[in-house]
Amino acid sequence: MSVDKAYKLLAMQENISNSKAKELIDKGLVRVGGKKVVIARGEINVNTNFVVKDVAPIKVIFQDNDILVVDKPAFLTADEVAKKYPKAILLNRLDKETSGVMMFAKNEEFQKRAIKEFKANRVYKEYVAIVEGKVIDEIEIDKPILTTKDRGSAKSKIDMKKGKPAKSTVYPLLVEGNKSKIKVVIESGRTHQIRVHLNSVGLPIIGDLMYGKPATNITRVLLHSKITRIFDYEFECKEPREFRVYEFN
Repeated sequence: MSVDKAYKLLAMQENISNSKAKELIDKGLVRVGGKKVVIARGEINVNTNFVVKDVAPIKVIFQDNDILVVDKPAFLTADEVAKKYPKAILLNRLDKETSGVMMFAKNEEFQKRAIKEFKANRVYKEYVAIVEGKVIDEIEIDKPILTTKDRGSAKSKIDMKKGKPAKSTVYPLLVEGNKSKIKVVIESGRTHQIRVHLNSVGLPIIGDLMYGKPATNITRVLLHSKITRIFDYEFECKEPREFRVYEFN
């Protein structure tokens, strides 16, 4: 069997540069046989057929003189989104595969006011997730989280001694088979907080390769920032299509 590096084969199939092919794989946009290609330099059969997912556009959902709010698509980092708005100041981050509400300050005065709200836990942050397991009751997860960074990548875990305070409240929305659609409201906002908290109580998020439950038919972490409230503002981003997969007809 003849093999070659995945990114080289993808570059030939899509008629793109090697660097662009690596970027697509690193973003989690490339799949083979329903499974995500994780290692760009991994060797794979030369006859492999790759499926490349398109990234949805960034949508501006609100702006005034103080704030700019966008609906962030999955597969873009917060920094990549921020580059699209160089005159604005990023207020909140979402993981690469998490979609939904992202806010930017239009001036330093508003940024300072907003930071105080975040630090005082006065910003309401509501997410939607699809998890493995049945959720029929409200669950409060109050467990400290420790985050370590290595070569630009971060990973978090529950650490009762060294972790920083983190609280997530889970509300059931729908149950189908052994999967549940849930609402999660968080206080604070530790790195990967919802993903780590849910996994710690046996409710891994579908599509989460780091902390959760891989799924052959899902291309991303099924976590979406749906509603954010700050000061007198309320912003809502509708759930992407993949969050309706498990809903009752």
